[in-house]
Amino acid sequence: MSRTIRRKHLLAGLATAGVLGVGIAAPTIAFAADTPTPAPSGSTAPAPGAKADRQGEFAEALAKELGVPTDKVTAALEKIREQHRPADRPQRPSTEDRQAALKQRLDQAVKDGKITQEQADAITKAVEAGVFPGPGGHRGPGGHHGAGTPGK
Repeated sequence: MSRTIRRKHLLAGLATAGVLGVGIAAPTIAFAADTPTPAPSGSTAPAPGAKADRQGEFAEALAKELGVPTDKVTAALEKIREQHRPADRPQRPSTEDRQAALKQRLDQAVKDGKITQEQADAITKAVEAGVFPGPGGHRGPGGHHGAGTPGK
């Protein structure tokens, strides 16, 4: 009789373990199946100048709707942007200023022997060609998504 009880306990324990296993595994699998796979960030990044193009198209459409010249709408939008810029947020340096600063850093790296002049020239050409994200190769605070280092 004790042997029969042991088998019953063993079978009950195995059945309980199976139910618990399915109860934990099923929601986990369902959650994993519902989670979308993130797309590579390179394919979702807008092309350089895309923001300016969209802003220009918006200004043109708004000008047409209001029946005023596009340059007047563009100037008004720029004025409003400047008025709503936070006081503690500095003005972005121009592309020329950023390129000049990059050139100085590259010249110093060549002088220090960290890179060759050919490497510095290649970096400069890559920036000018738009190989790096954003205007002048600057992505902004946070750098590449998930990199955890500031984009400087």
